[in-house]
Amino acid sequence: MQKFTKLTGVAAPLPIVNVDTDMIIPKQFLKTIERTGLGRGLFYEMRFDEAGAEKPGFVLNQSAYRKAEILVAGDNFGCGSSREHAPWALLDYGIRCVISTSFADIFYNNCFKNGILPIVVTPEQLKLLMDDAERGSNATLTVDLEAQTISGPDGGTISFEIDAFKKHCLLNGLDDIGLTLEKGAAIDTFEKKNAELHPWA
Repeated sequence: MQKFTKLTGVAAPLPIVNVDTDMIIPKQFLKTIERTGLGRGLFYEMRFDEAGAEKPGFVLNQSAYRKAEILVAGDNFGCGSSREHAPWALLDYGIRCVISTSFADIFYNNCFKNGILPIVVTPEQLKLLMDDAERGSNATLTVDLEAQTISGPDGGTISFEIDAFKKHCLLNGLDDIGLTLEKGAAIDTFEKKNAELHPWA
């Protein structure tokens, strides 16, 4: 999993509450277990019309936000079904950080397992960040995970809280497999000792 340390990128405003996982990645894209290629389906029904043409009013179709790496979103982001394809689609599109006042628990935890940083802020902080994100090509934020800060284009800084273990995993690029491999030496020692004690097993 790619490490998350410090990110400076364009932030796209998505002031919609209760964005569920079906809005993030509709059900027709769930047939694959591959993590790549899903960026095309991200927010599909909001990005494209029935003929597959882009809807010019949607934020990610606007030139200033096409390469956004940060999403500033409304309350309760990632609610709905527990599909892991939702963070996969965000990551494949290029979104590495989502900022909101609240997240659905399963989506929130899935983000950390896939190298995306979900940040919870207060409603007042979200309003400031949403204002920053609405500046178009000047909507650049810097997210520093080590310092736990978000810096806006005018130099203002917001601090955020994060679980220490989840922070460790992101800083070091550790998903569940990576965490297991960290214990590789201890596992090898156990297996060797177990084989000596139970040679018939």
